[in-house]
Amino acid sequence: MDMRTRMLDAAEELLDASPDRDIATRAVCDKVGVGAPVLYRLFGDKNGLLSALVDYGFDRYLATKRAAAPSADPVVDLRNGWDTHVEFAMAHPAVYRLMFSPGFATVPSAAQEAMRLLREVLDRCAAAGVLRVDPETAAQMIMSANIGVALNLVTQPENYPDPELSRRVRDAVHAALLVPERAADAPTPGDRDPLVVAALQLSAVLRDRPAELGEPETALLLHWLDTLAGQPR
Repeated sequence: MDMRTRMLDAAEELLDASPDRDIATRAVCDKVGVGAPVLYRLFGDKNGLLSALVDYGFDRYLATKRAAAPSADPVVDLRNGWDTHVEFAMAHPAVYRLMFSPGFATVPSAAQEAMRLLREVLDRCAAAGVLRVDPETAAQMIMSANIGVALNLVTQPENYPDPELSRRVRDAVHAALLVPERAADAPTPGDRDPLVVAALQLSAVLRDRPAELGEPETALLLHWLDTLAGQPR
């Protein structure tokens, strides 16, 4: 393990153990047995160390997402994605708080990649005809809820002791976004859900595998489908 990674691991361990969620650079150096000049050479200062720790966290978080091979069922992949997100937060509480801190001047590009990977799963859900809203809206709803649950679990465990909380919230959010699986839950007459689902499904399929249409015709058809689905243009 190189010195940079050793110092990042030490910083994370110290942050996890810190009651005030802060660390001293001297403590990081002492933990790996080096002097302060090594830290300054690698990270510049404490802010540089914490910024690098955010990048290090996202690298590991995204590695789990990239390594997840798509299954035949995108809904299963969607549920698994939620669960692995929370599992990462619980395993790396201090780093997770930094990763999703509201204090960022700009959103890290890695956070945007996480949203893109979620959107890819939702595009598959739409193509399978099981998504009730457009993929972009669904991605924003799921990611917001997923981060909210994970942050509460790692920052206020005493207020959120229910071990089933994450699953309950996951299932409630997914129920609002996915087509009901049971006939008893089928939409009532006049409900636009079947039309919305069909429009989203055809739109997703066309974007993935364009039909034998000219570019203007395809663009017009996609415009009509997005209008039927209430999808923002």
